Amino acid sequence: MRPLLVIDGDSFAHRAYHALPKSIRRADRRPAGALVGFANMLIRLWEGEEPRTVLVAWDTLEVPTYRHEEFGSYQSGRVFDDELLEQLALLPELVEGFGFAVAKGAGYEADDFLAAAADAETERGGHVLVATSDRDAFQLASANVTILQPTRGVSEIARIGPAEVRERYGVEPAQVPDFIALRGDPSDKLPGARGVGPKTAAQILSEYPSLEDALAAGRFAAEADDLRLYRRIAQLDHSAPLPPLDDAEPDWARAAALAGRWGLGALAGRLEERDKASRS
Repeated sequence: MRPLLVIDGDSFAHRAYHALPKSIRRADRRPAGALVGFANMLIRLWEGEEPRTVLVAWDTLEVPTYRHEEFGSYQSGRVFDDELLEQLALLPELVEGFGFAVAKGAGYEADDFLAAAADAETERGGHVLVATSDRDAFQLASANVTILQPTRGVSEIARIGPAEVRERYGVEPAQVPDFIALRGDPSDKLPGARGVGPKTAAQILSEYPSLEDALAAGRFAAEADDLRLYRRIAQLDHSAPLPPLDDAEPDWARAAALAGRWGLGALAGRLEERDKASRS
């Protein structure tokens, strides 16, 4: 059975935007680096992994999630270039132009859709490839779920399963939210437990099956409520609603036409060549 490929769209869009020259423009001189880089990444992943279909998940930047509402400092201080924001607004349409599914909804982050899709595909007996640079997704690693983590731009990929999570963090995938709560996460502005770094967090979780067990044993009594909140924030929401995930091949012609309308002539030409090759 071919795997389901699920992609953290925001993660790869940011990498594409920062990896390619800002001089890449559409015919109307609007920015295009993230669009071109993301399209190239989609093509590369499709050809390299041969999935049965693709789902690309997105954050909804304009609407806070329960994480923002429960912890006011969550992800605070993040500032995105206007040219990136402009392209982020177009990228879901680009994904649909390829004939792939899009997941986006107020109150959810991209990672939440990755978790829901991983559950759904595992339940049907399939294998899931989760493409993201966000290490929060390490909690999804299993015998049926492999994380594809970009290691250089968007061109090199590391494959992360349970063994790699244990090697990197010293904990089981299911303990990753507990590990993040204890260690903290600077990118999300989670402070973690006072005086606890990654080695201490892993040591605690080797002594106790979970953060809750450590708290029940009297550890971190003064910080218990805060640590429970940090864990709740780090835990992905597996209830995120999904679109249909039927098998699908790329619609190279439709993607080429969209790229052409956006003034991305070189990308449109590459997609047209793939359409011709698929018909021969």
